[in-house]
Amino acid sequence: MMRRIFLLPALALVASVQRPAVARAQADTSTTSFDVNGLKVILRHNGSNDVVAANVYLLGGTQQLSPATQGLEALLLNASERGTQHFPGETARQIITRLGSTISVEPEADWTLFGFTGIRQTFDSTWAVFADRLMAPTLDSAQVELVRARMMTEVREERNAPDPLVTRLADSLAWVGHPYGFAPEGSESSLFSISLDRLKRYQATQMVTSRMLLVVVGNVDRPHLEQLVGSTLAQLPHGNYTWSPPHMPPKLGRALVVQPAQLPTNYILGYYTGPPASDSDYQALRVATAVLAGRFFTEIRSQRNLSYEVDAPFVDRAISNGGVYVTTVHPNETLGLMRTEIDRLQREVVDAEGLSRLVQQFLTDYFLKNEVDADQATFLARAQLYQGDYRAASHFVDDLRRVRPEDVQRVAQRYMRDFRFVYLGNPDSLSRDLIARF
Repeated sequence: MMRRIFLLPALALVASVQRPAVARAQADTSTTSFDVNGLKVILRHNGSNDVVAANVYLLGGTQQLSPATQGLEALLLNASERGTQHFPGETARQIITRLGSTISVEPEADWTLFGFTGIRQTFDSTWAVFADRLMAPTLDSAQVELVRARMMTEVREERNAPDPLVTRLADSLAWVGHPYGFAPEGSESSLFSISLDRLKRYQATQMVTSRMLLVVVGNVDRPHLEQLVGSTLAQLPHGNYTWSPPHMPPKLGRALVVQPAQLPTNYILGYYTGPPASDSDYQALRVATAVLAGRFFTEIRSQRNLSYEVDAPFVDRAISNGGVYVTTVHPNETLGLMRTEIDRLQREVVDAEGLSRLVQQFLTDYFLKNEVDADQATFLARAQLYQGDYRAASHFVDDLRRVRPEDVQRVAQRYMRDFRFVYLGNPDSLSRDLIARF
C-alpha cells in the first residue's frame, strides 16, 4: 500500500487550527515526559473518553537488521502472542479477545511499534499481557513455526499484489547499501533462515529499556502508569543503546528497474532522497509534495482521466523520501505531464494565497482523519526522536504555515532530481527516454 503524504498530528493540535496560541499552549500541558528506571515515557492525558493507546517503540528499526535477519524483530514479537511466562499457550490471546483490546506489531524503518489500544477499565489487565509479551515470551518451537509460516505467506501474498510489490522494490532501489533498503517485515528467505536460537538471543540481548520509548495517550494518570511500568518493563536490563538516525545515503543518481507483469494497468513509483527530519527543509518539502500531488490530481486524473490513482508521496522518516506514483495504461503521456508539473514547480513561484489555502485544507483534512490516540502517540514519538523533544509536535502547524512560496520552489529545485524508478507492467509501453528526464 502506498505511503501517504503526511503523518498526522495529535488530536490536541486539531484545536490549534481554530483556537489562539494561548489556548494551544494550555492544551500542551496535558503531555508530560518522565523516566522510570531509565525507560523514557511520554504521557498525554486525554480525559474526553475512556480509550487508551500505549505504544512501545523499539528503536533502531532497519538499523538493527542485516540481509539475513530481515523480519527478526517482527517474528519475535508476533511469536510472543503464542505464550508467555505468566500467560502460557492460548491464554494471552484469549484474555486480549475477552477484554476487547487489540495488540499490534508494526515493523517500520526507524522502529518496531509494539502497542495496544483498549479502554481505561481494562487497561491494567491488557497491560499485564502486553508487558509479559515483551519481557518473557515462551518462544515454543512449534508455535514459532506456525507464526513463521503465516508471516512467510503474508510476504508471498504481498509480492503478488502490485502496490506492495512496487513499493518494496522502490524502497530497495532508492536505498541501495543503506539500512532503509532492508524489509523490516522480512523476506521469505530471511524469515525461513532465522533460527529459534537467534530469536532467543535477540530477546535476551535487545529487549532493553534504552531501546524503548513508551508513549501513552488516553485517560490514565501518571502515578498509576509509573506504578505499572515500574513493576514490569522497567525491570528489564537497561542496556547501552543510544538512538541516532541512520547515515545519509550516498548520491546514487538516476536508475530504472522494469518488472514485466501482465496487469490491467502499469504501476510507476520513483523516489528521490529528501532532507533529514532535523533539517529546516523537511517541512518545506512536505508542503511542496502536497502542492505537486494536487497538480498531478488535476492534470492527470481530473482533466485527462489518465489514472485512477496518482500521487506525489512524502515518506516520513528520519531521512525523508519524496517521489511520484501513478497507475496508468498511458505511462508515457502521464510521465510527460508529471515532468511538466515538476518543471513548473521548480521554475515558477507558487501563489502565496493559494499556498495558504492548500496548507489550511491539508491540516483540516488530516486532523479530522487522524484523531485516534494511537496516531497521537506516533506523532509524539516522531517529535521526540527526530527533533529531540516531544514538545516539537506542538509546533507542527506553525512550521507548515511558515513555509513560503519561495521555500517551495527552492526545495523543488534542490531535491526533486535523480529519481530512482520502478516500473511494473508492460515494458513495451514505456519510453525509457522519459525516465531519463527525471
